[in-house]
Amino acid sequence: MVDGGADVLVAVSGGADSLALAAATAFEAPRQGLRAGAVVVDHGLQQGSARAAGQAAQTCRELSLDPVVLTAVRVPPSGQGPEAAAREARYAALAEAADQAGAGAVLLGHTRDDQAETVLLALARGSGTRSLAGMAAVRDRWHRPLLGVPRATTHAACAALGLAPFDDPHNADASYTRVRARALLPVLERELGPGVVSGLARSAELARDDADALDALALAAFDDLGRELQVRALVGLVPALRRRVLRLAVAAAGGSALTSAHLAAVDALVTDWHGQGPVALPGGLSATRRHDRLLLAHL
Repeated sequence: MVDGGADVLVAVSGGADSLALAAATAFEAPRQGLRAGAVVVDHGLQQGSARAAGQAAQTCRELSLDPVVLTAVRVPPSGQGPEAAAREARYAALAEAADQAGAGAVLLGHTRDDQAETVLLALARGSGTRSLAGMAAVRDRWHRPLLGVPRATTHAACAALGLAPFDDPHNADASYTRVRARALLPVLERELGPGVVSGLARSAELARDDADALDALALAAFDDLGRELQVRALVGLVPALRRRVLRLAVAAAGGSALTSAHLAAVDALVTDWHGQGPVALPGGLSATRRHDRLLLAHL
């Protein structure tokens, strides 16, 4: 929920989802006592992107959103791939625009289909419950009001309102993993029967409840352990809690970007100890077992 009288910004790409959200926000915000604007980010990743961004910004002005912020970003090469790099640049630009506008919330146009794609990709990677939980409807300043709405509804809304969405050519580029996942969902619906998309989105809600509960229990267990990572206490935790506690401990010691392989190696120091040496971790950290203690120190 956003408090009445606050400023909100709609993140608008020019696609059907964000345009439908912009139109809905322009209609509903005044009735809720909210001041609503928009921010359009030009990633500059394809020819004509500046023109498309300008058209999206003009549509937002015609919808009476104010202010309308148009910002261009540079997407640097990244070892995580172009999708991750573009997302990082976009969120940084959105956060900066929100700070400058004093907005209490940024509304994102992710739909139920986007949630299903996120869960499908997490399943393919063999991720845990936190990744399977997908995107949160509300997290800090980020709000996703359309997370339970099918993508077909946003397209129908744009058609009914006479809005002309921008069809990003990247949405048809099969070199992007999300595009391939998007193409796979209709196949699953056809082969397994209707309801796959809604089922995946529902699984995200259930996984989020479980992940939130386990994270809260792990934080309490970590607080109880304090700075002393006693092996005996760690062994007494069920695996789902112990791995979360270890992840919290590594983060508290200054580690970052812990993979499942790193976590398994640290867990083995606790549960499968046979004299193995230190485990090197990202962030210049190492994990070592010394008698009945697990030690985390910088290399």
